[in-house]
Amino acid sequence: MPFCLINYRFFVKPNNRTLLCPIRHARFSSLTVQSRSTISSVPSMASNPVRVAAAQMTSINDLAANFATCSRLVKEAVAEGAKFVCFPESFSFIADKDGESANIAEPLDGPIMQQYCSLARESGIWLSLGGFQERGSDDAHLRNTHVIIDDSGSIRSSYSKIHLFDVDVPGGRVYKESSFTEPGKDIVAVDSPAGRLGLSVCYDLRFPELYQQLRFQHEAQILLVPSAFTKITGQAHWEILLRARAIETQCYVIAAAQAGKHNDKRESYGDTLIIDPWGTVVGRLPDRISTGIAVADIDFSLIDSVRAKIPIAKKAHRVLEI
Repeated sequence: MPFCLINYRFFVKPNNRTLLCPIRHARFSSLTVQSRSTISSVPSMASNPVRVAAAQMTSINDLAANFATCSRLVKEAVAEGAKFVCFPESFSFIADKDGESANIAEPLDGPIMQQYCSLARESGIWLSLGGFQERGSDDAHLRNTHVIIDDSGSIRSSYSKIHLFDVDVPGGRVYKESSFTEPGKDIVAVDSPAGRLGLSVCYDLRFPELYQQLRFQHEAQILLVPSAFTKITGQAHWEILLRARAIETQCYVIAAAQAGKHNDKRESYGDTLIIDPWGTVVGRLPDRISTGIAVADIDFSLIDSVRAKIPIAKKAHRVLEI
């Protein structure tokens, strides 16, 4: 069970349970969900709009510098009235040299994540931290882990990236994330003040079956896609894939992105987006590679309206059950 060390006490997530169940027509073998009936501090069905923020930044191989940037962006989000702020993949660290990421990897109760737990608690805001370097099963491997922290500084849920980025980008670099990263196995959905969240990380975006499961079997209202897309793939596919995931699931999509040059070898596309269930972009930074936040309101009545007008859920359930 994920936990976070706060004030030298352990806050364990007792209301999470892991269900081992077969899921047909998908590669996933298990599911982690958070029961709504046992979460007293989170409404089971929000009705009023909730403001959210999506952060864009250029992380480097300096934990302290990245934390300072995240802290500043949290303050901006709080000033804008956001209840929930989402950070991109590798928010806390992007390596300059091979092996650096595995060297700094820590468990979720380590001092790096403890800082972010304290930031959430002191700011009174929920955090989506996409792509944390969680220590793996040995010193040479890590897990690319998406962590949800509530406004009391407790970890509510975590998801380890399932689809690892092993590609030879045309005109770009060869990437082999699996050489130092262990893939996750669990699909994760969790309740929050901003609605029911479906968790993913970056390259997961190219595998729609994950999002189909999150929406139609596990009732997600918001899909989180923290990312560090390459410049080449981002130019070609970023926005269209995100809008497709929103339209086909009738969910909000929040895609916090890394942007710009991290070092001499790595550059991210940027273009942080918030997209509504109709596929309309409702939040976007004016500068694709700047550091800042995009803000939008999650309108639960819009989710209900879109799903009522185009009622695809029943047919989707039938397909998933075959």
